[in-house]
Amino acid sequence: MALSIGIVGLPNVGKSTLFNALTKKSVLVANYPFATIDPSVGVVAVPDERREKLAALSQSEKDVPAAVEFVDIAGLVKGASEGEGLGNQFLSHIRQVDAIAHVVRIFENPNVANTQEQIDPLADIELILTELVLADMDTKDPHMHIAKKPVLYVLNKEAGGHNLDETPNDERWRRLMEFFEKNNATYVVVDAHVESELRELHTDDKQQFRQEYGVFDDGINTLIRGGYELLGLISFFTTGEDETRAWTVPRGATAPKAGAAIHSDFETKFIRAEVIHWQKLLEAGSFAKARDLGQIRTEGKEYVVQDGDVIEFLHG
Repeated sequence: MALSIGIVGLPNVGKSTLFNALTKKSVLVANYPFATIDPSVGVVAVPDERREKLAALSQSEKDVPAAVEFVDIAGLVKGASEGEGLGNQFLSHIRQVDAIAHVVRIFENPNVANTQEQIDPLADIELILTELVLADMDTKDPHMHIAKKPVLYVLNKEAGGHNLDETPNDERWRRLMEFFEKNNATYVVVDAHVESELRELHTDDKQQFRQEYGVFDDGINTLIRGGYELLGLISFFTTGEDETRAWTVPRGATAPKAGAAIHSDFETKFIRAEVIHWQKLLEAGSFAKARDLGQIRTEGKEYVVQDGDVIEFLHG
């Protein structure tokens, strides 16, 4: 599925740094025929230990993750809806993506310029929301309205600096949290600079680097998974000696629709699907053992695929 998330934000909030960190998670474009070769687009692997465990169980030659596109969109400035800065380019690009990752700066550093008088994440959010609303007012087609796109807020902090999330009594942080709660908004906290630096290191050095900077969570993985969920996507799996693969479908997809992600015949000539939850398969140790235990279910056309299903499709 060619679904994409546009990375937006004011200048100097860490938007491009975040995109650079994300591209370290890029996957082979050859596995995804829909993928673009545009340098501002990263086809990013969705981290999933379920798939990795299934690949180990099957001793698969290939382990192919699900993927989502992240698009680095030109920075927004006040007046973008009237063409200020790269406003027209920004608005045309953001209309083409399916969801928005809104990067907001929550660190104070006098060496990094800020377009506003002070660091105030809620004020930054409101500025961009205002520009998007103004842009929508000039668009007659409601399907093209940007406010309608789901948003994941990415709060960018800086190791060693003053970060608002570390001073929860700060009025600016409190107002931001109240805004998120009131709007039932989703957010993640990321240190884009540290994550970008980590992309250049070997695996053995990464843990030591994280300890030195006090950044123990992989914020990028959290962001990718959050973006995947934001788009309303789930993964089901196929697994065998040749390949274990995570397939992407919308939440609520029926078995034939899910089968179409693999091949159109799996939808148009669908007969039935044999289904087992990934964890049940791991516990059984093999398809044969799971079948003996009666843990593989036969499902028909009306079955709604669940996140984590392992499926074999039978078709005419």
